[in-house]
Amino acid sequence: MNIEQARFNMIEQQIRPWDVLDQDVLNLLSVVKRENYVPAAYREIAFADLEVPLPAGEHMLFPRVEARILQELAVKKHETVLEIGAGSGYMAALLAHRARHVLTVDIKPELAELAKRNLAENGVTNAEVATGDGARGWPASAPYDVICVSGGLPVLPQEMLEQLKIGGRLAAFVGTAPVMKAQIITRVDEKQFRVADVFETYIEPLINAVQPPRFKF
Repeated sequence: MNIEQARFNMIEQQIRPWDVLDQDVLNLLSVVKRENYVPAAYREIAFADLEVPLPAGEHMLFPRVEARILQELAVKKHETVLEIGAGSGYMAALLAHRARHVLTVDIKPELAELAKRNLAENGVTNAEVATGDGARGWPASAPYDVICVSGGLPVLPQEMLEQLKIGGRLAAFVGTAPVMKAQIITRVDEKQFRVADVFETYIEPLINAVQPPRFKF
């Protein structure tokens, strides 16, 4: 496999057509080597338009979804980022190249260890990995400039929104099967949040994600 050709094809055929036009984001996809974050058994499909399997029954997000979220969050060099769902560490690496510091959290120790190892091996020094349940955010290190939820949320927990700084942005996949909305929520002030629907997709919900209330008759 010609890795650079495959990377070029991923960017030009999958990602750019998905309205990812920010040249800094497109350049970053060449800098952060996706194949280094894909399990060895799946390296041949590192750039394919699919969710690459990870240990513990999880998957990486589609490349186009990762890139679009990265573009919409518009992370700046002075900002601190919380990511929920470390996976292989790839999204944390992308975020870390744009941020001052990234904390990525995974409930599955196997994935937290994988992410930690991948980030270290790829020289990412401004991202740390924690093991734990981030379904309601991670209040210990709050507030954050940016929160990126790399898993589905049937309901967006208020506690998570409260962990954003004023002007902070949160990316989340909100709703239930068959279709969720990828949303960017911006904290306008202490009480107000602005919601932008970016695209529709379906992402497996986080373990322990807050569920919508059940009607009782």
